Amino acid sequence: MSTSALSFGSAARLYDSIRPAYPAQAVARAVGTEPVRVLDLGAGTGLLTGVLRAAGHQVIAVEPDPQMRAVATERHPGTQVLAGSAEDIPLPDGSVDAVVVGQAYHWFTPQDALPQIHRVLRKDGVFAPMWNVRDDRTPWVAALSGVIGTEGYGLESAWQYGPVTPWFTEPELALTEHTVTVPTDRLIDLVRSRSYYLTADAAEQARLDREVGELAATDPALAGRDSVEMPYRTCVYRMRRA
Repeated sequence: MSTSALSFGSAARLYDSIRPAYPAQAVARAVGTEPVRVLDLGAGTGLLTGVLRAAGHQVIAVEPDPQMRAVATERHPGTQVLAGSAEDIPLPDGSVDAVVVGQAYHWFTPQDALPQIHRVLRKDGVFAPMWNVRDDRTPWVAALSGVIGTEGYGLESAWQYGPVTPWFTEPELALTEHTVTVPTDRLIDLVRSRSYYLTADAAEQARLDREVGELAATDPALAGRDSVEMPYRTCVYRMRRA
């Protein structure tokens, strides 16, 4: 796993406080509505774990970063939170009905991760990576992306991470649109929770701080407002164990 993938631990509590969770509708599209045993792989601080638990699923969370795991354990008492990675999942064969991945599949090494995910799933089990992607059809969001980059874009149209055969069926996309209320003065915290910011040098971090601050102060949709509705498209790619 890359250094960038493991950069979030230093900002685990910031990440947990500012990153959006996942809409219940997207989770239902991923794993259905009947309670099942779900592995949240690359679980981070448990943002997706919480939505799964609220829907009645039995959840096991696996996360490589100890600081992220600590927050997940604190947030979700009673949930099994294990050290591990997509390439080395600490679960028995055929032990879960579904594996979900929130905002993390692009950090995996597919040639190692896909056989592991296949191994822990029961026959005909479901694998569903998902991403919250900012909706740049809103002008101020497009302006923000012009400053901080377009992480995850294109996923609302097509799977971008190579073949999943022979382990899984072809990914099928389901899109869910939703908004999240963000305090305007915390837009910079969204940026500070990204791996790009966390691994950047001081000069680049200062540039991002300055330009996001200027956008918040001058964009007509943001200036003078206490909070703003950030639009997202949640992309769920659902596939079956082959």
